[in-house]
Amino acid sequence: MKRIKRSDEVMVLTGKDKGKRGTVQRVLTNGKIVIGGINMVKKHQKPNPNLNIPGGIIDKEMPLDISNVAIFNKEANKKDKVGFMLDEKKGKIRVYKSTQKEIS
Repeated sequence: MKRIKRSDEVMVLTGKDKGKRGTVQRVLTNGKIVIGGINMVKKHQKPNPNLNIPGGIIDKEMPLDISNVAIFNKEANKKDKVGFMLDEKKGKIRVYKSTQKEIS
C-alpha cells in the first residue's frame, strides 16, 4: 500500500514551490508524483497538424519526487506523516501519525 495516492491533498516541503498545497494528479512508478498547479515549467512544443496540436510555449506540470511532499491534514491544518494500522473490517488502512485518524 502506498503512502500517497491520487487525489490526496499534499504540501510541498522543498524547492521553488515550498509551502504550496495541491492535489495529486498522477503517481508515477519511478517514485514521482504530478501535483495540479505545482512545479510548472515553460515547454517549447512543436506543432503537429495531424493531431491539431498548435506549436508555441506551453505551461506544463512536471513531476516532483515523492519524498519532497507531505500529506496535508485538514483537521489539524498542517502537514503530517502517514502511518498504517490494521483494522478488523477494512484490513490495512492509512492514518495520520499525529492524530491516528484514518485518511479518507
